[in-house]
Amino acid sequence: MANITSTNGKNIPNQKRGLNLLALVDRLRSYLKKRNGDSSLRESLEDILEEDGSTAQELRNEERVMLLNVLNLEELRVEDVMVPRADIKAINADMTVAECARIFGEVAHSRLPVYQEVLDNPIGMAHIKDVVGLLVPPTTPDGKTQKDGDDPAKVSIAKFLKPVLFVPPSMPVVDLFLKMQATHIHMALVIDEFGGTDGLVTIEDLVEEIVGEIEDEHDTATTPNLKLRNDGSYDASARVPIDTLEAALSVDLLDEKWEEEIETLGGLVFFLVGRVPQRGELIRHPAGIDFQVVDADPRRIKRLRIYPGKKRPTAAQDPSSDKTSELKS
Repeated sequence: MANITSTNGKNIPNQKRGLNLLALVDRLRSYLKKRNGDSSLRESLEDILEEDGSTAQELRNEERVMLLNVLNLEELRVEDVMVPRADIKAINADMTVAECARIFGEVAHSRLPVYQEVLDNPIGMAHIKDVVGLLVPPTTPDGKTQKDGDDPAKVSIAKFLKPVLFVPPSMPVVDLFLKMQATHIHMALVIDEFGGTDGLVTIEDLVEEIVGEIEDEHDTATTPNLKLRNDGSYDASARVPIDTLEAALSVDLLDEKWEEEIETLGGLVFFLVGRVPQRGELIRHPAGIDFQVVDADPRRIKRLRIYPGKKRPTAAQDPSSDKTSELKS
């Protein structure tokens, strides 16, 4: 299930937030008492958060979105949020700390799973703190560098293993979240019925289901929002605002009635097909523009290639050219 897209809501002054929250709780209680007895508490809360009445407007739009995402967590399983096996970056237990430092630098993650010989034999995880701690020689109280520390080029990363959780694909996301909190282990490997490694989930993946995708300085530095290619097409993040894209393409992509509902390129493409499309899938807009999915997972669209006007992808450019969706105007 994709996260509900938020829009910029009106901020409520901080000094009024506490009183407003108490008033909102009272309104929720009285509102729920008046509702049909057949409706569950969950359904009633969802209805309140989705409506435009004064009760829902006590919350900023971003808060409403996060609360709805929390309610939706019950429907999600680990397999819905995991990083698939093909995208897992991992470390061989035979590698030295120095070799692992290079891998950590390439992938920009703070934790990586560690396996013995093959990924289907995971034995734990490595944390970048331990790697950096060995790369930087310890010092004495007077500030002098100690020279008797371990050599990063000779010490195996296996010496610094930390535990990971092993969970089935069908495990509810809420249960995994609680387990991570209880054990203080923030990485889980998803194991299939045959004992193979099916995917990976970190606590960040679970948090993103509530607050939306978290991009750090590494994400934004390596993935520009909108980039013109030599052939006239564009590479774009799914987060590119619609008005930015319309200005670049000199075309209106949304009817007036949808302008307040859809804010990003990813939201537009999702609207066109009514689902999260697969990698390589081609989606045609009534304005004559093609959107090709470059990167996506089961939860969200990440990056797209845009072909304006007559610049359609060729078969060589589109390995999944048989997967084409079109919205008829």
